[in-house]
Formats: sequence, C-alpha cells, structure tokens
Amino acid sequence: MNKAGTTEQLSPAVVAGDDKRLKKHFGPIGLLFTAVGSIIGSGWLFGALNAAQLAGPAAIVSWGIGAVMFVLIGMTYAELGTMFPHSGGVARFPHYSFGSFASFSMGWVTWIAAAAVSPIEVLAVVQYATNYLPWLETLDADRNAVLTPAGTGISILLLAFFVLVNFFGVRWFARINNVLVWWKLAVIALVIVVFLVTAFHPGHFSDYGGFAPYGTHGIFSAVASAGIAFSFFGFRQGVELAGETANPKRNVPLTLIGSVVLTGILYVLLQIAFIGAAPSDAIGKQGWEHVGANFTAGSDVLATFGPLAAISSVLGIGWLATLLYADAIVSPGDTGLIYTGVTARISYAMGRNGNAPSGLAKVNSAGVPWVSLFLAFVVGCFFFLPFPGWNKLVSFVTNSTVLSFGSGPLVLLAMRSQLPSHARPFRLGRGCTWAVAFLALFSTNLIIYWTGWDTNWKLFVVIAFGYLLLALHQAFAKTSPKLDFRHGWWVLVWFAGLAVISYLGTYPEASKHAGNLGVLDFSLGAVASLVLTAAVMALALRSALPGERVREILAERREADESPAA
Repeated sequence: MNKAGTTEQLSPAVVAGDDKRLKKHFGPIGLLFTAVGSIIGSGWLFGALNAAQLAGPAAIVSWGIGAVMFVLIGMTYAELGTMFPHSGGVARFPHYSFGSFASFSMGWVTWIAAAAVSPIEVLAVVQYATNYLPWLETLDADRNAVLTPAGTGISILLLAFFVLVNFFGVRWFARINNVLVWWKLAVIALVIVVFLVTAFHPGHFSDYGGFAPYGTHGIFSAVASAGIAFSFFGFRQGVELAGETANPKRNVPLTLIGSVVLTGILYVLLQIAFIGAAPSDAIGKQGWEHVGANFTAGSDVLATFGPLAAISSVLGIGWLATLLYADAIVSPGDTGLIYTGVTARISYAMGRNGNAPSGLAKVNSAGVPWVSLFLAFVVGCFFFLPFPGWNKLVSFVTNSTVLSFGSGPLVLLAMRSQLPSHARPFRLGRGCTWAVAFLALFSTNLIIYWTGWDTNWKLFVVIAFGYLLLALHQAFAKTSPKLDFRHGWWVLVWFAGLAVISYLGTYPEASKHAGNLGVLDFSLGAVASLVLTAAVMALALRSALPGERVREILAERREADESPAA
C-alpha cells in the first residue's frame, strides 16, 4: 500500500476504468436514451389516471414536485458517477464510504427494487393487452387487475425473453433502443397534441371539487403512490451503466439530469391533456377519485386495463387507440429489457463488493454478468405471485427504489472529506453541495413516508430477510470482507426511523385500515422526516470510513478490475 498522497495520485486511473470485461458501448445519446427509454415505460400509460384519482387536476403539481425531487437526487449522483464510473454504482458507492454492512444494506434494497421493475413492465404489457385478450387478467373486488393462470404463464415467458436479449450483450440493443426511444417520445407527443386539440375541457380544472379536491394529502400521495416517482427511476441508468460509456465526464451528468428534465416536461403536458380530455360524465358520477371506474368505450375497452386507449376510444379516435395498444408493448417492453440488465449489474456489483456470493460477478464473452442475469429472472417470476397487477406492485417498487437512492447524498458529502483531492470531472459548487445533499435525502424520506404504511411494512420485512441472508453468508462463505459495522450502523437508525414515522403517519388515510396510527398529519410527518434527515446525515458522516481505508478499497477494486475474467 502506497502512502496516502501517492495512492490518491493514482485515483484518475480508477476514474478512467471499471471492470475491463464490461464493454464501452454507450455514447452520449445512447446512454441518455437508455435513461429516457427506461423512464418512459409503463408509468406514462397508467400514471396520468392514477394521479388524477388521488389529486384531481392538482396532479399537475405532483408531477412537478416529483421532477424537482429527482433532479436533486440526480445531481448528487452526477458527481459520484463521474468520480467512480462503475457499473452497479448505486450499490457500490456506499461500500467505498461506509464499508460492507452499509453497502450490503443499500445493495440489497437496490437489487430488490430493480428486480421488481422488469416484472412490473411485463404486467403493464399484459394489462393493456387484456382489452383484446381478456383471458390474461380479471378484476378483483376492488377493481384492481389481477393475473389469471394463463396470464401468469405469458408473463413468465415475456420475462424470459428480456433475459435472453440481455444475455447476448448490449451493443446491438443500444442501437435498437435509440430507435425505440424516438418512437416512445413521438407517441407521447402525439397523444398530448391529439387530446389538447380534439377534447380539451378547461372546466375540468375548476369544476368537480376545484383544482385540488383532495388537498395537499392527495397531491403528495400521488407523488409516491400513483406511479409518478416510479416514472422517473430510469435516470439511474447514468450511474448503473457508467462503467460502459467511454466519456463519463460528459455522458453521466447529461443522462442523470437531462433525462429527468426532458421527461418531466412531457409528463406534465400529458397530465394537463388527460385532465382536459377525461369524459365529463365519468368525473361527474363520483368525482375524480373514481373516474377510472366510470368510463369505458363499450364493454371491451375498460379504463382500468388501458386508460389512455379508453379515452381515445371514447373520443372516437380509433387509430390512436390502436397506436397506444402497440406502444403498450413497445414502451414497457423496452424498459423491461433495460432493467433486466440493470438488475444483473447490481448483484454483479454486490458480488464484486464481496458481501454476496462471488459467482454473481461472473461474466460471459459478451461482457454480461450471466449468473446475475439468471438470478434476476428467477426472482422476477416470484413478483407475479404476491403482486399480480400493475397497481399492486408499483408502490412497492417506488418505496424500495427511492430508499436505495438515499445513500447517494451521504456518500457525496463523506467523499468531500475522505478524498478531497480525488478527480471530480463533474463537481457541485461548494456553496450548494450541502443544500442539494440535504434536500435530496429529505426528498427520499418524504417519498417513502407518502407511500404509506400498507406498502412500507412489506419493504421493512424484506430488509429484515436480507439481513438474515447476510448472516448466513458471513457464517458459511469461505471468504467475506469485514462488515465494518461501526461505520454502517447508522443505516439501522435510518430504517427504524422511517418505519416509526410511517407507522405513526396518515398515509394511507385511516379509512384504508392499513394498520397505521394516523398520529402524524401531513405537517408533523414532514417535520419528523426533516428531523430524521438531519439525524441520519450527522450519524453517517461521523461514522464514515477514514480516507486511508477508502483508498485501500479503491485500490482493491482497481486490482480486481484488471484481473482476468473469472
């Protein structure tokens, strides 16, 4: 081990390379379009309806809030992603600053969240297809779509197809994805223009209970539970695939921030168009809360199975409905393909960190972590069982994914003192770093709180199960890194604090009978989340690894990157 100063001089070599077995196939447009393609998946097909049912016309505000929150989170990862352009970075960064226990905690949450995205995109394809293949899904007592046995089989086959495409590498898929993203952007723009031109009713924004019929509770609940936060998750591709782009200094910040801004504008415009085009009689029956249950285009086109296509059919625009049915295969399918690869790279990163089986880091001749890819398929199939419909799974994916992003602001601040001289191709200004990091972590905590106890308790059970797996790995693995528990114990305080605030909170409302106490209203819940943010940030920064240990970990990573394929 060289002296600290000498070792830090070598840091540009670490910045320049990740595992040499991964191929540098993503250019600036390829990486940006991978993020945009990942963002524009199933969220836009269902999010406008779900947000309107929770917030009414004020859903427009919900989309804006979601975009701002994810720009803040993306800014913290823009600096980290250029410092360490390593594939699976969301799972690897905590390892550098806080050691193995913290990195396992965040890596497990990250992997579970990512593993659920491809199944949810499959469910979106199947849910829209149910309008012309009614044997795929049925409606339960709450009018939620659920898979039939035949629909489950088709879903598994679609997921297997995603795995097969990823197995053969990303070069040709990156090229195809660019074409698919142009298609998706064109379809969204077309829907917005057609709805605004043919059926826009300004009165929908003030009648039927006013602009915000469900108040601030509905506005913020929509951010977490309507698919809004879920719709922005694809920005992460700039981090997860940073090791596979040739110019991370330019491409990573462009992807992380640019993708959220671009799609955020489109989503707001789409929500405006949806509010104006929704059938007036459907809104008038039971208000915005049940608008989706009160309009159909005949007995064969149900809003639950395809709200945008149903509106198109109601308006008599059959060609647009047909186009949307086609896009309901392309948009979720493209995102599902992307996330299948991302899930594999996260478990690959955990294998590289040493706190998961090393076999997960094996790659094939195409540079694909094939063992991790197969594991993603197996676990993905299980999500079709407890969450057999899009609406049932989206909240779980939201809270787990947002939680996985929460370590980014903490690593960003820790690295400023741990590696002050390390090359930072993209650097946040000195005056705004603390503010951005604090607001990014605060946004993370708020979204999890707004998701509600009925979903959050499931997440915390999954986290507890992950710690059981970690204990088994530590007990039986031939080699495993030090846990560095004294540098990562703050994670337990963070998770416990989120659980307590969620249990005491009012999300969902008491009438939903989710088991939460409803003691903390919106304002008190926000204050509690603010206090938790400050406490976790203070504890994490006091517990961070010393700079010398961070340099040792980076040197170990570089040696592993340069080793022959396993």
